[in-house]
This record gives sequence, C-alpha cells and structure tokens, in this order.
Amino acid sequence: MASLIEVEGVSQIFETREGQANWALWQVSLEIEAGEFVCLIGPSGCGKTTLLHLIAGFMKPSEGRVRFAGAPVGEPGPDRGVVFQEYALFGWMTARQNVEFGLRMRGMGRAERRERAREALARVGLERALDRYPHELSGGMRQRVAVARALVNEPRVLLMDEPFAAVDAITRTTLQDDLVRLWQQTGVSVVFVTHNVDEAAFLAQRVVVMRPHPGSVKRSMTIDLPYPRQRSSAEFAGLYADIGAALGE
Repeated sequence: MASLIEVEGVSQIFETREGQANWALWQVSLEIEAGEFVCLIGPSGCGKTTLLHLIAGFMKPSEGRVRFAGAPVGEPGPDRGVVFQEYALFGWMTARQNVEFGLRMRGMGRAERRERAREALARVGLERALDRYPHELSGGMRQRVAVARALVNEPRVLLMDEPFAAVDAITRTTLQDDLVRLWQQTGVSVVFVTHNVDEAAFLAQRVVVMRPHPGSVKRSMTIDLPYPRQRSSAEFAGLYADIGAALGE
C-alpha cells in the first residue's frame, strides 16, 4: 500500500533577481504514512517551507513529483490543512467566522458550518471565544483559532510551518501539549516544520534532518520515546543530543 504522502526525486529551482538559478531543494525523496507525526528540521535555507508548500499544492516541483493519497498534487485542497507561522486570520471576522470561512466557500449551510466551527473551537479550548475578534485574543489563542480553522475541514494531514515560533516559551509549551493531544484524538497526519531541537524531540515520531544549499534530506530518525514525553528525563536528553548531533554532522 502506498504511503499517504510520496515525494519522489523532487528538486525546486528559483531565479534570483540577478537571473541566477537557486536550487531550494535537490533530489528530495520522502514518504509519510497516514497518522504519522513528522518534523522537518534544519537551518535556514534548507528548503523546509518549500517542501511543505509543494505538499500543500501551493507550487509545483521543477523536477520530480509529489503524490497525496496516490494522486499527483496539483493544487491546494481541504484534505491538506495548512497552519502558518503568522496567524493569517481575518481581523474583521470573529473566531467562529474565521473557522467557518472555508466551509462557507465550499457551500455548506449556515447552521451546519456554525456548529462545525463551534465544535472545532471547543476542541482547541476556545468555545468561550466564539464571538471574539483576533485583536481581542492572545497570540496563543489566535494560533489555536488557526489550528481549528484547519481541523474543521477534517483534513487527512496538517501541514504546519513553524506555527509556534511567534509565541512566548510558556505558551509554546502549552500549544505543543495541545497539538499532541489533538493528533492522538483525531489520527490526522502532521508534517511540522521547525528549527527547534527541543520542539522536534517533544513532538515527532520521526525527525527528518535537512541540509542547506541546496536543501536535501540528510537523515531520517525514527523516535521510539513514548508519549507524553518528559523533558526532564534522561531519555529525552539523549534524544535531544542525537538530533543536535545529526544537525551538526
């Protein structure tokens, strides 16, 4: 049986302002299974976000192919929910209206989409914030709205581009706990871009370490440490060290 996501020999080239070729990705091959939590980690310039955008269907590869559920990826779709580093919420809409937006674009009736949005916000702990606007919410709450907006479409995978980078350390830890809980409850696959070793060690079943210039896969590390993970444990410290060493190879 084919993997949920198949990236086969993918290279991506961009042209600089000087007209020179810049290879953002070079011959990347990667498979991600249904229900798997994978973190992509590496320094700036290793193509993590480009790879995520290719899976999302925001662009097409210069070489190679990307397949999702056995079909070529040609455009974005509700089966691939995307959560960006910036919250990307509509400031003139309430939390519920932001979550409803995609459902409304798909033609879902008002009563059903309102109930679906309420359920999605309750799932991320924001049932009491249905009618609040983004400027009335903290950074962590805004990112929870963004996650609810992605989940409400019942995607098969969440594609997350450093979604917790803009919040403080305490909020970030809480959001990481929430994400693990949601992943376990829903069974959705997660592809999570980060440059934070601690975050990758805490979240992932598998860590894909990437090298820059051009971006390519350096190493794929399967993580056997069970959930919930304790950052104070010797096992976690060892895992942190292993990922750090792989980055430095």
